[in-house]
Amino acid sequence: MTVYNQEKYLARALDHLLLQKNRAFKLVIIDDGSSDQTREIAASYEQDFADFRLISKKNEGVAAARNLGLDLVDTPYFIFHDGDDWVDENYTDFFIKGFENHPDDDLIACGYYVDQPQKPSVPIAKPAKGELSRLQATLKVLGTKHSPLKGYTWNKCYKTQLVRRLKVRFNNDLDLMEDQVFNIDYLMKTQGCYYDSVPLYHYWQRADSAVHTLSWDHFCSIVAANVLMYTSIFKHLWQKASAKKADYASRKYEGEEAYVGERIKNDHQS
Repeated sequence: MTVYNQEKYLARALDHLLLQKNRAFKLVIIDDGSSDQTREIAASYEQDFADFRLISKKNEGVAAARNLGLDLVDTPYFIFHDGDDWVDENYTDFFIKGFENHPDDDLIACGYYVDQPQKPSVPIAKPAKGELSRLQATLKVLGTKHSPLKGYTWNKCYKTQLVRRLKVRFNNDLDLMEDQVFNIDYLMKTQGCYYDSVPLYHYWQRADSAVHTLSWDHFCSIVAANVLMYTSIFKHLWQKASAKKADYASRKYEGEEAYVGERIKNDHQS
């Protein structure tokens, strides 16, 4: 969980994590240089969790904070959680059992609610679940606002060793959409995604959040993020096409070699 000046919401997030039916998880909170009481609130929960770690760093943005989290995580799988959101009681259990039941998949995803002040929780997407191909998962990550996946990281669980071996990181130069770029990069380098649109995460839409404020820097970040995502996709498609072409050439050569060998054998026998 990366946090920055979220003293108004952090206690709610941590209280809901304490209500998890499956408590077999480690909680790492990275305070990205908060100037309010965020760190103090986080520290007050240390004795409530079986495995709790609080890291403080200078403010460098959410991408740098999440990359630090990637360096620190020591569990087989990990999920992200924003400090102003909260989760239902089956959230951690869903991901733990997800990888137990689908060990060959590299990504497990759940659905989510969109929450706003004085409004009821709104679940995103109709009930659906199953295996997704790389193409299907990519389209849902890039999809409409009703997509059960989208580009968020908080409704997805990743394999730690894969992220490290494939060197998947967050781009520190992006102010927005760094999570979507991360997901596309991960999908292009891995195999298998299982998702269930059951909503377990509550996405709190704040009017003052970076996503809902416009600026020239944000516009540039959106453009750069899209360039990075589609570059990653086209790079994967190019590599796949090149490998297919090389495989075809190899099989063709082997076939021709076998044909020539058979001709020589027949000529010798005759």
